[in-house]
Amino acid sequence: MICHTFICLLMAGLAAGLPAGTQGLDELPKLTSGRTAAQNALWIENELTARFNSSNRVVIADIKGPATITMIHFAMPAVLKLNRDLLLRMYWDGETSPSVDCPLVDFFCDPAGLREQVNTALVNKRRGFNAYFPMPFRKSARIELFYDGPVKPGGKLWRIMPCYSYVMYRTADRLPADTGYFHAHWRQEGLLLGKRDYMALQAAGRGKFVGWNVTVRRPGRAGYPVDMNEKFYIDGEKVPSIEFQGIEDSFGFSWGFPETESIFPLTGYFPFLKGALGYRFFINDAISFEKSLRVAVGFGVRENPVFAREFSKPGSTLQLSSVVYWYQTEPHLAFPPMAPAAERSPAPEEPFWPDSEKLPAVEDLKKRGIRLLMLCGRPEREVIYAEPGFAATGKSGYAWDGWELPVYHCRAGDKELEIELTVPKGSQGTIRLYVVDPDSFQGGRKQTIAVAGKSLGLVEDFQEGRWLEQHVGPGDTTEGNILVRAVNARQGSNAVISIIEWVSKN
Repeated sequence: MICHTFICLLMAGLAAGLPAGTQGLDELPKLTSGRTAAQNALWIENELTARFNSSNRVVIADIKGPATITMIHFAMPAVLKLNRDLLLRMYWDGETSPSVDCPLVDFFCDPAGLREQVNTALVNKRRGFNAYFPMPFRKSARIELFYDGPVKPGGKLWRIMPCYSYVMYRTADRLPADTGYFHAHWRQEGLLLGKRDYMALQAAGRGKFVGWNVTVRRPGRAGYPVDMNEKFYIDGEKVPSIEFQGIEDSFGFSWGFPETESIFPLTGYFPFLKGALGYRFFINDAISFEKSLRVAVGFGVRENPVFAREFSKPGSTLQLSSVVYWYQTEPHLAFPPMAPAAERSPAPEEPFWPDSEKLPAVEDLKKRGIRLLMLCGRPEREVIYAEPGFAATGKSGYAWDGWELPVYHCRAGDKELEIELTVPKGSQGTIRLYVVDPDSFQGGRKQTIAVAGKSLGLVEDFQEGRWLEQHVGPGDTTEGNILVRAVNARQGSNAVISIIEWVSKN
């Protein structure tokens, strides 16, 4: 629940520069001019043209100005779920290009429609969607829903679309000259953030940024980088005058997002698939611009270069989506084309989307004389190939799969790790080990490695990856097993092994 004092401050802040009728609670007793009215749509009491029975595009409000929309409500469909197939669009003063163009669910801080409840100061959801942004206009307002999914207009489409809507507004004699028009736009992109920034907004004209919601995820893998920055380039700046250092901090948190959701009136976070959503409304600190505004997400120029390097590699694609809310003069800069409905869905939970892990073919392994191949620490299956009589088992240490392609996995041990190989008794061959230190952990890993009790010495400076080899003979395999051991030699770091091969000729 939002306290009385907060509501007063919030509404007073929103009212600044906006028309009479959007005022703080202390103004409620004042008798003001203008009429409050509402327009209904979508329900069976409304004409067929205002429902999804006959069209996939429905105008839910067509209002003459001057006036200010004060609330918009959508009831949930009978199935109590929606996704990004349905777009919310708003047009002011007869414009042909919408000033609001978003999947309806994302507009309400409900990315892809996966939330049961959202509770913020300006939008909320629970068995219905409600928005409280003041939306002033001078001549006309047209609000429409556009469905571009696979279902044809008719009874089925009507049942899976919002079943009722109303738009509340208050008329006025005129609007102050400095009143801006409400805008909102949704974007989504998969990109290598180490190579270029995600662009959430490019606006031209005079206006002010009042809020956004942002999702970030690595499809198919848990987690996301928390050290990316949020950058606001005002009026053509080359260097942003506002740059938040850390995505979690820009939404009110620190040291990563919390383990559980935290929903506050103006800032908040909740899990989104295996990633995160953050939202923030800028009420007392709206970001004004006179000519232009660019809003981007990316790594800072002074950030640890490890982030840019790791998130530039194949297999490290992030998917970000955002809705930005702002007011500005018209005309506005044309929005990028809205993606088709099928492309607006979140990317599937496939590891390394849109890239993929490439495993070697069995025939290629046989040609190279490989009898055993272990991708240490790989999820689900570490032993990729083993001929009869061969096997491998991690005896100590733990699995880690947080790096990027092509070698994203390892077995690690803070003190040491041991892997036992099972081989035919009396066999001989070459054991090949691949070690890599892509994140240069604690300034760079150092470790000693031994195979079948034979030391390979101190291994360091292997950020780019290194193969090590040790021949073993019948005297080493009399018991049918061989121990591979790595010992950490750098305090605070760990020992790692990523690939083990047994190579021998028939």
